[in-house]
Amino acid sequence: MNQDKIGKFIAKERKAKGFTQRQLAERLNISDKTISKWECGKGLPEVMFMLPLCEILEISVNELLSGERVSEEDYQKKAEENMMNLVREKEESRKKIILSVIVVAMGLMAAFPLVIAAQMLEMPVAARVTLLVIAMIVLFTGIGVACVLDRDAGAFECPGCRSRFVPEMGAYLMGPHTITKRKLKCPNCGKVSYCRHVLSK
Repeated sequence: MNQDKIGKFIAKERKAKGFTQRQLAERLNISDKTISKWECGKGLPEVMFMLPLCEILEISVNELLSGERVSEEDYQKKAEENMMNLVREKEESRKKIILSVIVVAMGLMAAFPLVIAAQMLEMPVAARVTLLVIAMIVLFTGIGVACVLDRDAGAFECPGCRSRFVPEMGAYLMGPHTITKRKLKCPNCGKVSYCRHVLSK
């Protein structure tokens, strides 16, 4: 999905209807910051808002996901392209999650022998410290790369308002988490809760 194109299309259609961002947000019962985020190409409308948004702007979901008005002749083709893009996005997110697990596992497998060697083998203190430092660098680099991949894979869904968002890296790293959920503040409703990791934005 071309988020920039979709965002510009939403802005264009909103202005054509004579709505401000605040007026459109009030009709959808969301914040005007969410509308701004969509229009700046920083996220797509969540599934629960797509139909109401399309009704207000008098466009189809197909046109929304295409980021342009679609003629009757092109409608079927655009619908198929949009469906394939959604499937591709989920598949890419799934690959990122799998890759993040692999990166952590490789980091652990690389760091563990270095720690064992530093503990078990006879060597000068400086060499022992060097091995431990290298082990920590390898481990934390692996964890860092895995965090970037995991954060960028899909989005997090607020259990309160059901909006989906990609958190700032600082909030992602500091949020307590389970395997599938992370404690985050929703940018839409402001609620802090355990948000479920989903594969599509």
